[in-house]
Amino acid sequence: MDTTQSVVEKSAIRKVAIRLVPFVALMFFINYLDRTAISFAGPNGMNKDLALNAAQFGFASGVFFIGYILLEVPSNLALHKFGARRWLARIMVSWGIVSLLFTWVANVEQLYILRFILGVAEAGFFPGAILFLSLWVPARHRSKILALFYLAQPLTTVVGAPLAGLLIQQHGLFGLEGWRVMFLGVAVPAILIGIISWFYLADSPAKAKWLSAEEKTWLTGALEKEKHETAAGNKHVSVRTVFGNGRVWMLSLIYFGFIYGLYALGFFLPTIISGFEGIYGTKFDVLQKGLITAIPYLPAAFALYFWSKDATKRGVKTWHIAVPALVGGLSIPLALFAGSPAATIAVITITAMAIFAALPNFWTVPTQFLTGAAAAAGIALINTVGNLAGFSAGYITGWLKDWTGDYTVPMFVVGGFMLLSAVLMVALSRSGRANEVVRTEALDPAGAAQHAEP
Repeated sequence: MDTTQSVVEKSAIRKVAIRLVPFVALMFFINYLDRTAISFAGPNGMNKDLALNAAQFGFASGVFFIGYILLEVPSNLALHKFGARRWLARIMVSWGIVSLLFTWVANVEQLYILRFILGVAEAGFFPGAILFLSLWVPARHRSKILALFYLAQPLTTVVGAPLAGLLIQQHGLFGLEGWRVMFLGVAVPAILIGIISWFYLADSPAKAKWLSAEEKTWLTGALEKEKHETAAGNKHVSVRTVFGNGRVWMLSLIYFGFIYGLYALGFFLPTIISGFEGIYGTKFDVLQKGLITAIPYLPAAFALYFWSKDATKRGVKTWHIAVPALVGGLSIPLALFAGSPAATIAVITITAMAIFAALPNFWTVPTQFLTGAAAAAGIALINTVGNLAGFSAGYITGWLKDWTGDYTVPMFVVGGFMLLSAVLMVALSRSGRANEVVRTEALDPAGAAQHAEP
C-alpha cells in the first residue's frame, strides 16, 4: 500500500468512526434502554401495581423476543432491499410509539400484548445496524468499528440505570406513578432520533456527502474487492442455503449462550439488588439501586474496548471469543456465594466484562464467509436464534426462582449456557481449520499434505 492510499484509508475509516458510529450507537443505546426498561419498572412499583409474580414478570420480559424473532429475518432482508436509512428510521419510530403506550398499561394481559408488539416493532434493528456498519468498512477494520458501536450497550446501563431511577423518582408527574413516568421518558427519544436518522444516515459510502471523492473511491473499491473474494470462496452460500449452513447454526448456538447470560443479568439484576435488603439487611433508595445496577457495566465497557482493540491488532482469534465465554460461565454462579452486596456486585462485574468483551468480536465472524443478501439473512438468523435466549432467560429465570425460592438454580443454568458457548466456539474453530485443509487438498493434494505435517 502506498503512502497516499494509506492516508486516504486512515482518513476514510476515521470519518466513518466519527460520523456514523456514534449516531448508530445512540440508536442502539435507546433501543436497549427501551427493551430493558421493564427491568427497572418491575421492582419499583410495576410488579406491585399489576400484581405480577416472578414468573409473570419473566414472561413479560421475554415475550418481547417472540415478536422480535418472527420478523427478524424478513426485516433484515427488507433493510438490504430498501436501504438502511429508510428501514432503521421506520423501525425506531415504530418502536417509540409502541414504547410510549407502556405509560398507560393497566394489567398483566396488556403488558404481555405490548411487550409482544414492541418486539415486532423492533425486529431487525440490531442485526440491521450490524449489517449496516459492516457494509461501510473492510474486514480488517470491522472489529474496531463494531466495538465502538457495541460500547453503547454497557453504557446504556451505566447511564440508563441512574436515569431510570431519576425518572421513577418523578412520581406524580402528569398524575402518573414513577415507573410510568420512566416509560414515557425513554419512549420519546426513540421517535425523535428515528425521524432524524431518515435525514442523517446514508446507505453506502458512494452516497455519503461527507466523504471526499478519494475516500469514496477507496472505500467502495476495497469493499467491492472483499465482496467478490468472499463470494468466490463461498459460491454455494446463498440466502436459501444459509438456513442449511452448519457454521451459521453453530454461531447461532454460541450467540444463544451469550444472550442468555446478557438478558438474565439485564432483566433480573435490579430485582436481585432490591433483594439485598431481605438477605443482608441493607437499604437503598431508587436512585441508589440504579447506580448500583450501573456498576458492573462501566468496567464492562472498558473490557469491551481494550479486548476488541487487541483483537483488531492481532486479528480476531478463537480465544477472543471462547475465553470470555469460559470466564462468564464460571463466574456467574459464584455471585450466589459472595456473602455481601459488594462481593456479589464484584463477581457480577466479572461476568458482565466477559460477555461484553466477546460480543463485538463474535460479530466479525459471520461476514468472513457471508456477503450480500446471504449476509443479511445469516446475521438475522444468528440474531434470531440468539434472541430465543432473550425469551428463555427471562421466563426460565423467573419460573425457576418461583419454583426453588431463590436464584441459585437459575444462575447455574446461566453459567451452563455460557460454558456451552465456549465449547462450541472451540469446536467451530477446529472444524473450520479442517475444512480449510479439505479445500486445499482438492486444489493441491501434495501441498495440503505438507501443510498438514506437524
